[in-house]
Amino acid sequence: MNQPPPPTSCHSKVELRISCKDLLNKDFLSKSDPLCAVLWSKDGRWVEQGRTEMILNNLNPQFAKTILLDYYFEEVQKLKIAVFDIDDASQNLGQADFLGEIETTLGHIVSHGSINENLKLVDKRHAGKGTITVTAEEQSGSKEVATVSFSANKLDKKDWFGKSDPYLELHRVGPDGRMMMVHRTEHVKNTLDPKWKPFKISVQALCGGDYDAQIIIHCYDWNSNGSCDLIGTFNATFRNFLEASTTKVTWDCVNPDKKKKKGNKYKNSGVVCLDSCKVETEYTFLDFILGGCQINFTVAIDFTGSNGDPRNPQSLHFMNPSQPNQYLQALRSVGAVCQDYDSDKLFPGLGFGAKVPPSYQVSHEFPLNFNFQNPFCAGIQGLEQAYQTCIPQVQLYGPTNFTPVINHVMRFADQESKQSTASNYYILLILTDGVISDFVQTKDAIVAASHLPMSIIIVGVGGADFSEMNALDGDEVRLCDRSGRQCARDIVQFVPFREFQNAQHSELAKCVLAELPDQVVSYFRNRSLSPAIMKPPPQQWPTPNS
Repeated sequence: MNQPPPPTSCHSKVELRISCKDLLNKDFLSKSDPLCAVLWSKDGRWVEQGRTEMILNNLNPQFAKTILLDYYFEEVQKLKIAVFDIDDASQNLGQADFLGEIETTLGHIVSHGSINENLKLVDKRHAGKGTITVTAEEQSGSKEVATVSFSANKLDKKDWFGKSDPYLELHRVGPDGRMMMVHRTEHVKNTLDPKWKPFKISVQALCGGDYDAQIIIHCYDWNSNGSCDLIGTFNATFRNFLEASTTKVTWDCVNPDKKKKKGNKYKNSGVVCLDSCKVETEYTFLDFILGGCQINFTVAIDFTGSNGDPRNPQSLHFMNPSQPNQYLQALRSVGAVCQDYDSDKLFPGLGFGAKVPPSYQVSHEFPLNFNFQNPFCAGIQGLEQAYQTCIPQVQLYGPTNFTPVINHVMRFADQESKQSTASNYYILLILTDGVISDFVQTKDAIVAASHLPMSIIIVGVGGADFSEMNALDGDEVRLCDRSGRQCARDIVQFVPFREFQNAQHSELAKCVLAELPDQVVSYFRNRSLSPAIMKPPPQQWPTPNS
């Protein structure tokens, strides 16, 4: 019977909302342009975990961008929350003016719900009258997310030489009674009839899960100097938002000063319309895992001649009894994490780029145990044993072709893609020492695989030039095949092992697997699949191509 992963793999997520008051003014002809950075203590040094947006010319900022942190009840998680005045586009904190900071713990913020403290300078003196308010909300697993679209008509004209540059701010009352800004739209230039871009926001963030809680919405005219003018305001509830699924919902945008001045003659300063509100449930990686999704792990090892004669101590495949080679180290590091999410702990092991018995023809897709009917190995230890047994039986050759092993796993993923449940996801770990020979074909295969429930991890061992590999990792530029078709999503992660050679084994796994949860979620979300009841992965093994 399949078992979910151990409880230690689950932890809470905490979202921090930050605002400040009475910040120091570091700019001569204007006001400070504040940004807030959150750091936590790791191995005796402060490591940045996230930062808010920068707000122009504002000594009392309410930051819209939240900071999401992992929260462990059993740990003391020391935090430093620092505020800076940003003066250049790079937002380099080392070149920014320091406005003050606080040191606290995540547990302290969570236990109080919200804290308000005086900002301190480096020498622990107060940073003028500056204060900071930090509010914490624990995030559940799956969440309701609303996609909301606003527009407005006939807003007041606020600019002398134009119309208005309107934007919206949405606020709700926090647990301590304070107003919390939960979203700020973009500003639309020079119009009295704006249509803002649709945005997504969790129902928890918008109304705290209370559909009848008051949501206060302000409409402002944006000015580049930061002195934005209030056009008007109105109150709503999330229950009002839901009415937009059947009809357009409108509110009078009321400016209190104008209403007081004009009395009964005043009607409004424009009308704000909620054009649509669609609510969906967004599931997390843990939702899918705990719902029974199996992570099916396959490893493919490079046996090309560039690795060197395995009998030579300089070879990347040399077996030193006292020191595992880089292939084994990488396999142990990544496999140790993946095996917890596969219930039967049976992993296919493949090799490529060698002449294999009995005919000693070159193969780019052969089982490490030479059993074409059952290439599964029992656990990571079984993969290690198969690899060590395989080395003296093959002749290292070439070239370095990735496409056959990618296509191999794709056949399983393609079978799974035809199912209507989120039951199986496939990971291919490729361990290689050199430049790809079939680079164009590999790009084609990756683009095709991006439409399937699979991800590819490539670890480069040895000292070769792996610059070409980075082109496969679509973090900066979306990968395209020969026909110009783009990857549906980023599914490749590449790292050179040498960057982790002197680090703990767990550091390599953290790096190469960091993007995997989002890759799993993005695939099932694109397919509109919810966490499913568990079922076993397909066991019929396709006949390999030599």
